[in-house]
Amino acid sequence: MKTRDELEREGWERRTVESEPRLSELVTLYEELGFEVRLEPVDTSELPSEDCRRCYLVRSERYRTIYTHRSGDKWASEVSAEFPS
Repeated sequence: MKTRDELEREGWERRTVESEPRLSELVTLYEELGFEVRLEPVDTSELPSEDCRRCYLVRSERYRTIYTHRSGDKWASEVSAEFPS
């Protein structure tokens, strides 16, 4: 697993922590918007409170951190087609 800093240096943007069914909904939405999506295990140090950490520890297999990366070619093609110069 890469750290958040490593992923951000590679151009990935941390979006949120989610579980199903919202996790799949967000993955689909980001892909439809032209993003590459990467799911990573949750870094518990980033959770906002002790209650969040306790909940995560009980059901850790359900949660993932969503990272997105703009898919350059697809986005550029869609923008060029929609707004020709």
